[in-house]
Amino acid sequence: MGELDIVALDGATLVFVEVRSTSGPDPLVPAASVDREKQARVARMAIWFRRRHRLEALDCRFDVLAIAWPPGGDPVVEHHRDAFDMPAHGGMDP
Repeated sequence: MGELDIVALDGATLVFVEVRSTSGPDPLVPAASVDREKQARVARMAIWFRRRHRLEALDCRFDVLAIAWPPGGDPVVEHHRDAFDMPAHGGMDP
């Protein structure tokens, strides 16, 4: 079905974090790779996770953690909070 990279609680909000990394200096590159198709897959997994663990009452949020690895340098990490919304029908067929 897929995988969830990180699931965490931020207060009473369930946070699903997609982690993406690339070689190179620009953290916007891995962040941009979370396209609509990937967002829909993460949303489907989030729905499954919430149902499986009976957490439907919690609000949820989708974040992206983008990591750029420049050659010979230290990684650059950017946290994009609330990076995308749940699709209108949750990424699932109605």
